[in-house]
Parts: sequence; structure tokens; C-alpha cells
Amino acid sequence: MDILLIAGLWLDDSAWDDVAAKLADLGHRPVPITLPGQGDGDAATLDDQVAAVVEAVDAASGKPVVVGHSAASTLAWLAADARAGRVAKTVLIGGFPTTAGEAYADFFPAEGGVMPFPGWEPFDGPDSADLSEDAKRRIAAAAIPVPEAVSTAAVAYTDDARFDVPTVLICPEYGPADAKEWIEGGDVPELAAARHVEYFDIDSGHWPMYTKPAELAGLLAEAAK
Repeated sequence: MDILLIAGLWLDDSAWDDVAAKLADLGHRPVPITLPGQGDGDAATLDDQVAAVVEAVDAASGKPVVVGHSAASTLAWLAADARAGRVAKTVLIGGFPTTAGEAYADFFPAEGGVMPFPGWEPFDGPDSADLSEDAKRRIAAAAIPVPEAVSTAAVAYTDDARFDVPTVLICPEYGPADAKEWIEGGDVPELAAARHVEYFDIDSGHWPMYTKPAELAGLLAEAAK
């Protein structure tokens, strides 16, 4: 099965290298996606990034699984919104779909039209506890500033059929019980309306593609069944 992989803020398709290799070993076709505005020197909008993911869905063999990490969970959800009949399942790793009308990922100040990586201090604690200092240096050095037109764009959905697309939440720095509590408490309206949600746990920080690639690939393969 084709498994489309969308990394979160400041990351490009290379974040999936180890996971993709394991998925291929398990008989799947991993398709890491580099989004417009990720180091190509061009301006990009959220619509541009959504279009790139939808294009990958349309190009897939059969119905793909669409995987979004962190903020890119919203991109996976937007792909299901645009192509509900073409997406077999969405898998959201350490993130939740942004509520309609809210900004995509306006988490840190923009500088010169982009939102740069803010350093590791905001992610102290469970998010980054399993990353070595060397890994932190490598990730920070490769971090790609996010276009402000992406991070601040208001998210809009168009098709309620997205709620029928099966969804799996992979819970890294928090557990399935936490995710269920947030959803049932009204913090994630999009998933509260979803009709088929499963929860997978992974004992990692926020970036399991770096710290637990084999385990993450196994969970993605399980989700793809």
C-alpha cells in the first residue's frame, strides 16, 4: 500500500528516511512528501501545501494512507477533506486537526516572512527527552523556516465526508487516554465528529521518526492493514 508521509514544522521529507526504509522492508511503498516552501527558495501558502498533498493522493496506486506528523496532521486531514473517497485512512502522529477558522500553526513569531525554528527550550520535557544532544544539533541545523503565509493561514474545510475516513492517532509524548480526554472534552472538534478513530501508543517524545523509526514504521504498517 502507498503510505504518504508528511513531516511537521521545519522538517522536510528527509525526516522519514529511516521510517521509509523500514516500511519498504514491510512491503509498503512509502512516499515522503516535500512541501512547497520547504527550502526551495519559493514563497508558498497553505493552499500550495495542501495542493501538493492532494496531488500525491491522486498519483497514488489505489487508496493511500496519509500520515501527518505534528502540525502536518492538519495537512493530512485537509487531504481527506479534499479527497474523502480516495484516502483509505489518515494517521496523525503527535498532532490533531486544526479547528476550522483557526490559524494552521501560528505558534511562534515570524521574522522576515517566515517562522524560524525557535530552538529547543520550548520543547523541554517529554517532547524532546529522548533526543540526544547530537540529534538536537542535527535537527536544528537542518530546520527549514516555515513561510508565514503557511503558519498564519486560516484553515477551512469543505466536505463532511472527511468524518467517514478512518483515522488512527499515534500518541507519542502523551498517551491514548490523554488524547481521548481532549477529544471528548471538546478541545478537538474535528476528531469529536470523526466516526472511526483508533489510538496507538508509542513510548517516545514528539519526534519518533528519529528516536523510534522501526517501532513507528511497525505502527504505520499496522494502521495500513
